[in-house]
Amino acid sequence: MILLVLAGLIWLVLHIGVSGTALRDRIAVAIGEGPFRGAFSVASIASIVFLVFAYNHAATRVFWAAPAWLIELADLAMLAACLLFVAAVSPSNPTMTGTETAFGTAPRGMFRITRHPMLCAFGIWAGVHMLVNGDGASLLFFGVFLVTVLSGIPSIDAKLARRDPAKWAALSGLTSAVPFAAILAGRNRFVAREIGWRSPLLSLVLWLALIALHPVVIGVSPLPMR
Repeated sequence: MILLVLAGLIWLVLHIGVSGTALRDRIAVAIGEGPFRGAFSVASIASIVFLVFAYNHAATRVFWAAPAWLIELADLAMLAACLLFVAAVSPSNPTMTGTETAFGTAPRGMFRITRHPMLCAFGIWAGVHMLVNGDGASLLFFGVFLVTVLSGIPSIDAKLARRDPAKWAALSGLTSAVPFAAILAGRNRFVAREIGWRSPLLSLVLWLALIALHPVVIGVSPLPMR
């Protein structure tokens, strides 16, 4: 378990203590943006490999066993996560770094629901895995990713605000980090036709693939045992 704690701390230092901070900017200026991105990518890959290794070899204690109904809800939540993930890789993502045209346009489709679909998708993934596993190692492992998501959202928002305060004011006025918050507040509305049928179909295919591959790759079925 100590190794898992160390691996989690290394991940958090990289993605909270360095990425999106003033330290990140200073390092990038010192060594160049390209070399920094390359070094950070290598460090991130090494960190996730270490984290997975530590998780797989950690001694753990089970605190609760998830009932079948909770696993079923978690599976449905993962379908929502797949839909958010597919939306996040859309070229119309208004929060993607460097997408100046999209950043300057009104959010459409899934981005009316949340301006951070990728982070929300990973947040759902981490949260449901904490709930259904219920052991100490899983709480720590997936908790690391949940903390990364919760800290990453305000970090990205702050970066967008620095890039263009006027456009950020317009974007933040129409969208929310928390799904549906802007819609419930009356600052936006849900338009189903903007989402279309391709994203839901791709999301369903991804969800079914994850269910089918989970026992093969992870060794555990994500479906409840009856």
